[in-house]
Amino acid sequence: MLSNPTFWVLVSTVIFLAMAVKMGALKGLTGALDARGELVARELAEARRLRHEAELLLAEFEGKRKAAEAEAEAIVANAKDEALRLAKEAEEKLAEFVTRRTKSAEDKIAQAETQATAEVRAAAAEAATRAAEVILRGQVAGKAGADLVAAGLKDVRAKLN
Repeated sequence: MLSNPTFWVLVSTVIFLAMAVKMGALKGLTGALDARGELVARELAEARRLRHEAELLLAEFEGKRKAAEAEAEAIVANAKDEALRLAKEAEEKLAEFVTRRTKSAEDKIAQAETQATAEVRAAAAEAATRAAEVILRGQVAGKAGADLVAAGLKDVRAKLN
């Protein structure tokens, strides 16, 4: 065992470590390790805090996203309702317009019928008056006859019109 080099490496390492402990060299090493441990602990605490803040922000933005989606759905629903209302209103206005135009056309037709009837009656009265004049002139002669025919024609025209 005394001739084994591994044994002597072990003995020298133990002696070295014992001297380092006695001289305080390990205190610096443990202090550095403790400081590094504290730094890692602080960084972990900061990371936990940041993670918690991120989760809160995520929850807040998720709520805002849901609210925005709900608002968008409400806007779309309102737009659909408004479009339906406008289409119905346009349909009603079109129906009203068609009704007015139809009534106007019917009124014009009725007026044209009335005017045509009046013109036909006037033409018939004129034709009847001329026929009566021709017949009366043929039957009545002289100045008294001409006066009588003129008075009769005025009377017939007045009654026919």
